[in-house]
Amino acid sequence: MKSQPRPFPMQKTSKLNILLLTVICFFAFFIFGFTDNLKGPTLPPMIAELNIDYGTGGNIFFGEYLGFLIATLITGILADRFGLKVVMALAAVFLFLGVGGYSGLGTAALLGASLFVIGMGLGAFELGPNAIIVSLYHEQKGLYLNLMAVMHGLGSMLAPLFADWLFGLGVSWREVYRWDFLPIGILLLSTLILRFPKPEEKSSLDFRAVPQAAFGERLPLFYAAMTCYVAAEIGLASWLVVYLQDARAVSVSTSNQALALFFGMLMAGRLLGGFVVHQLGYLHSILLAALLAVLSLAAGIFTEMFIFIPVAGFFFSIIFPTLTAAVSDEHHKNLNTILGVLFTFSGLGGMLGPWLVAWAGDLFGLRIGFMATLLLAALTLLFTLLLFRMNRHGQSA
Repeated sequence: MKSQPRPFPMQKTSKLNILLLTVICFFAFFIFGFTDNLKGPTLPPMIAELNIDYGTGGNIFFGEYLGFLIATLITGILADRFGLKVVMALAAVFLFLGVGGYSGLGTAALLGASLFVIGMGLGAFELGPNAIIVSLYHEQKGLYLNLMAVMHGLGSMLAPLFADWLFGLGVSWREVYRWDFLPIGILLLSTLILRFPKPEEKSSLDFRAVPQAAFGERLPLFYAAMTCYVAAEIGLASWLVVYLQDARAVSVSTSNQALALFFGMLMAGRLLGGFVVHQLGYLHSILLAALLAVLSLAAGIFTEMFIFIPVAGFFFSIIFPTLTAAVSDEHHKNLNTILGVLFTFSGLGGMLGPWLVAWAGDLFGLRIGFMATLLLAALTLLFTLLLFRMNRHGQSA
């Protein structure tokens, strides 16, 4: 049995500081969801202003994904060496600079570079708050990670509503983005003031040691499960509206309501699921959630009751934060680096999912192409089952 890591030492900080750190982490995830999902509603006026095509707009967005992937790996190593305060401060600074560039610069190349910087900030936010919550709440980290993920969903839902409200007031897309300066500034100031959990030992890990530290034991199976899950979720969220309209002859209004329901199910599942995870354990919870997600997707795809597709979001909801909790529970040394690699694979999944649905849709039609989401969910279930069976055969989880 591996020794359990000690939580953030209570005797070295006040309960108020722990509470404030928790609030900051939740607020960071709200900013994460809000900032990431501002780009969708501001895309049409941005394309119109720059007079560019959809392909060029997609290339601009690619910069964010690239920045995210790089940041999730680098910030894990930085956190193990210099602490999580540095990571959170860098995240806020990157977001501030990126939002400034995206809302002020005038060419596609410069806008892509600005989104790259924003992606760096979002990647650091993926690592920082998750690692802080793990340090603060060792025994209840599954619960708190799921509750924190609710804030990401809340920010994601409010971003398009906020943008639509401002557009109705005659505000330009650039000014919409500039409203993001206020929460980012509050977060940066709070980060500089508060004390953060520090690693018990300064890590000497460098890039050459990453493969040995981050790919041992069962970690590749965790990475595979995370990649497939995120690919399924993002692929579904990206293509649900088009799939329902083109392949299922659903109205524009109903298809958009289905997407809103999907995000609502994600939020509700994370709000309630954290308590279930705390009772059942990590791998049991992931296995059950993945199985129910597969069944729900299958019912929605293969029957006339397409409502089961967005309902799958309720079962999807706990998988990401609970995989994070499971990895942190059994790997204590160089944990931030390992989490960084885990989130890098989640970024790869986010890129893979929409592309796979699009590629399969071009070849076989969107009705079949959308089934890629079901395949990815089934692979998540498979990799989780392998982890579960290995755990049952004597390895601690």
